[in-house]
Amino acid sequence: MSRIALILLSAAGLFAADNPWAKVTDLPNRSELRIYQKGVRDAITATLADATEERIVVVVKNKQMTIAKEDIERIDARPVEPKKKPEATTTQTTSDPDLAPRLGAGPPMPTTSTSSGMSFGGSKPDFKTIYIKPRAAPMN
Repeated sequence: MSRIALILLSAAGLFAADNPWAKVTDLPNRSELRIYQKGVRDAITATLADATEERIVVVVKNKQMTIAKEDIERIDARPVEPKKKPEATTTQTTSDPDLAPRLGAGPPMPTTSTSSGMSFGGSKPDFKTIYIKPRAAPMN
């Protein structure tokens, strides 16, 4: 009886092996992707619209396209960062007047300079590889 249980547990372990495509289907919509396809030299930079077990649907420059899983060699994804609010900064500097005598000038006055800036967040994070097509098993 224990032998059967051991066989069933090992079989369940094989079926529960890590599915590399599961990371793709778990990605949130609007994730930024870089997709490398079979026979295509350059990667496609796209936005994820939907992912199923057979294919992914992406948007490339306002054009929606479907790519079959078997045509994909590798997928890199950029981690989704929460939106940051713009940050305004203002700096005001007052300098003391120059008391050195000057010809033809009025009385020395303090000067004030003001600078302001707006920051919209930092740079985007790097892409991380989330899917690599598994190698086919050799035929004997």
